Amino acid sequence: MTTGEATFIFFVAGEPSGDALGGALIAALRQRTGGRLRVAGIGGERMREQGLESLVPLGDLAIMGVAEVLPRAPIILRRVRETVAAICAQRPDAVVTIDSSGFSWRVAHGLRRRGETLPLIHYVAPMVWAWRAGRARRMARWYDHLMTLLPFEPPYFERVGLSCSFVGHPVLECGAEQGDSGGFRATHGLAPDDLLITVLPGSRSGEVRRLLPIFGAALKRLEDLVGPFRVVVPTVATVAATVASAVGAWPGNPIIVRQPHEKYDAFAASRAALAASGSVALELALARLPMVVGYRLHPLTEAFLDRVLKVRQVNLVNLLLGRPLVSELLGPNCTPARLAASLAELIGDERVRAAHRQGYDEAVRRLAGDGTSPSLRAADQILELVAARRCGTSGSTTQRSAR
Repeated sequence: MTTGEATFIFFVAGEPSGDALGGALIAALRQRTGGRLRVAGIGGERMREQGLESLVPLGDLAIMGVAEVLPRAPIILRRVRETVAAICAQRPDAVVTIDSSGFSWRVAHGLRRRGETLPLIHYVAPMVWAWRAGRARRMARWYDHLMTLLPFEPPYFERVGLSCSFVGHPVLECGAEQGDSGGFRATHGLAPDDLLITVLPGSRSGEVRRLLPIFGAALKRLEDLVGPFRVVVPTVATVAATVASAVGAWPGNPIIVRQPHEKYDAFAASRAALAASGSVALELALARLPMVVGYRLHPLTEAFLDRVLKVRQVNLVNLLLGRPLVSELLGPNCTPARLAASLAELIGDERVRAAHRQGYDEAVRRLAGDGTSPSLRAADQILELVAARRCGTSGSTTQRSAR
């Protein structure tokens, strides 16, 4: 790239977890380019902090599950068309889609149908090792490169001809292990011996609406098992109002926090966590906070996944370890009674707590790479692909058409 020439990247993040990854990635790209960076696209709070004005509201897209998506299909497809049109009009150096394959892949497909040869890069591999292995081959038709977060993922995609690199999981640089327990307790009037539990009901509107009543009922049962406690509920802008209106009836006089540093301070001050299934499990592992995971989907979606899932564990800690350490109470098993019993064990049994912390440390070690931050490795990969395209050495269009 010539000195002073700004690199222009169009980002597409369809949910809050992707927004967090995107925010860190934009910051890393600014560092690598010396600030010579233009950004556009779709994102949320974290990406907005890095200068991205979202083309559409993230809340329109943050939906998970077959049955959940269908009622919103018209607006999602309209957003796809708007995004494709914006990319074609703005002519970025590359398009980086982040997770949320249901929306991202429609954008990629739409661009290729128009004959666009812009470099398309996807960040966060779909779980083809868990279900629908054919998705890897579909990706290879549209994308030039895939950046994965987990070390065991690249072979699944390389075998179908998709260029792929393991860049590492940005959770390693999130600071979850640096929370200030004493500061959090002082700010919120908690005594040193007050039992505190972190509850994380998710970031998508559908999952939050399903999990809030189940988690609330679990806390009421837990009160009978362990006595009084306080609760802290980290949340994000897309679902903050829903969370605030629901947790007022919970035991533990819930404290709601929205900023990442407040969340990590809460982790440090807490005895255990009750969390929705997702990438937050790795943040909790980094903070060494013993966790129980619960999750519910629409019954039709659960029935579908029960037929196609090739793995019984979906928690990232368990997958990295190759063994069931974290209690995963999914689907019909996600009941208040079972959640409360699992939490009570984590709160009261020091041997179980020690085993969790040891396992968390092992899982985090398996994510670590060469010492370079994952976001910087991802930024380097993107800039390398952009430079190759500018020099006319990529050849990716020829490769893709031959697949």
